[in-house]
Amino acid sequence: MQYEATTPKDYISQLPEDRQVPVEKLRKTVAENLPKGFEEGMNYKMIGFYIPHSSYPDGYHCDPKLPVPFINIASQKNFVALYHSGIYAKKELLDWFVQEYPKHCKYKLDMGKSCVRFKKMEDIPYDLIAELCKKMTPKEYLEMYEKAIKK
Repeated sequence: MQYEATTPKDYISQLPEDRQVPVEKLRKTVAENLPKGFEEGMNYKMIGFYIPHSSYPDGYHCDPKLPVPFINIASQKNFVALYHSGIYAKKELLDWFVQEYPKHCKYKLDMGKSCVRFKKMEDIPYDLIAELCKKMTPKEYLEMYEKAIKK
């Protein structure tokens, strides 16, 4: 589902009532645990955490007008999604996350390349997401990002 929001707060206010608290808690968990250097705003019509143009003027290689995305949070029709580019970019981080997930959730991990889908709002592993957010700095992510796009 796409929402026409200009701020994360506006995005959350447009969600169905049963999604507002979990998405806000997920947003707050990410915001409070990311290393300094990431900014929060709207990105791709979702809540986004990204490397701003003030830190990386070239912007995102697919559309230089956009900042380099890192994490996005979206409320979809059947789930809440956390998109984490670091999991996609760094196999060791993905392996760690996949290994830790069952220790925090009673339901099976539902995941794509960078997308973790939460169908049960009461089973979002906020503590695990907090740990995940602390594991990659903007500098480390940009180094991997540049290496990948300059191939």
